[in-house]
Amino acid sequence: MAAKIAYDPVYHTVARDDFLAMIAVDRYMQRSDVFETIIARTNEHFWNPEDADYIRFDEPLDPEVPILPPSMIVELSSAVADKLDERQKIQLVNECARWDLSNILHGEQGALALSCSLCEMFVDPGAQEYMANQVREEARHVHGFTKYIQARFGGRIYPAGDTLSNLLRQLVASNEVYEKVVGMQMLVEGLAMGAFATLHVHSNDPLLRRLCQLTMTDEAFHHKFGKIWAHSTMPRLDSEQHRLVEDWALQVFQTLLFNLINTEQKRYIYAQFGLDWQWVKEAVKEVFTDDNRREDMQDRTNIFRVLIKTLLKAGIITERTRAAYAVWVDMDALQAEGDRMVGDEIAEGGLASLRDINQHKRRVVRKIADL
Repeated sequence: MAAKIAYDPVYHTVARDDFLAMIAVDRYMQRSDVFETIIARTNEHFWNPEDADYIRFDEPLDPEVPILPPSMIVELSSAVADKLDERQKIQLVNECARWDLSNILHGEQGALALSCSLCEMFVDPGAQEYMANQVREEARHVHGFTKYIQARFGGRIYPAGDTLSNLLRQLVASNEVYEKVVGMQMLVEGLAMGAFATLHVHSNDPLLRRLCQLTMTDEAFHHKFGKIWAHSTMPRLDSEQHRLVEDWALQVFQTLLFNLINTEQKRYIYAQFGLDWQWVKEAVKEVFTDDNRREDMQDRTNIFRVLIKTLLKAGIITERTRAAYAVWVDMDALQAEGDRMVGDEIAEGGLASLRDINQHKRRVVRKIADL
């Protein structure tokens, strides 16, 4: 499996249906300690979407309040706004939020399926245990975002956007570890961290801000797995192997940048307002150019800026592909920023709140046991 890449033995895999490799008697004793710390910290970020001590999904929100600031909706900066009254503008904001959150939900389901596949493939028991924990945490995110869409949108979930759907299907089906880890643990998880940070900072909905913060406490660890992989793997690669990973990363990045959030992807929304998506596309093109895209990437929470920083810090971007990213951001400034990622502070705040909640719950359990 994945013979093209020189992996650290901790990332060796077998075919998903090769169960005999999992019960080989010498395998159990060949456990690395690479993931012991991150495994031991799993309980630090435990939370339960069904427990109101962590999050209350019955928290009301005035339907006249836009979930996101209208300034975040590019359509409202175009001629689209001239076609809508004030109430319809709020409805469009909330429909765009529903579309975004539906695709986040689909992304979490993709992360769940991909984690399951890696759990079947990893030979190292430590890597497998870490991945089993991630499976549980991704399932928690699916649970949480399903409950949010139920609470705010009556359970009406938009279909996955074509770009996201195709990418997730490719990542889940792949037998190449580098495609799975770079594609999901680094790029899609990095995308999620940027999106959650943006929603946490800008959303008008306290429930959504809390859900994003709790999810980020898990995602920060998932993103860390990708960093551990990169620091262990990238220095081992020869030029041909590095080119393979580097080109794959650039391909996925560009696919996401140009196709993830566009008017064709969001075509389900516009018909509700009597708008043709192709007309909306032309209206948006008049006000949102590559210059606007570059300007947006100056914001530290911009999801695509987060992706470039992730790849740069992982050693995946070299001079060969640097120019493709430098079109959008100042690569020297990005390199000088240090290793902390957007959302780290938000996740740390979430971890602090979880420590308080979980310590209280443990004290209650001990008191009950003493009765």
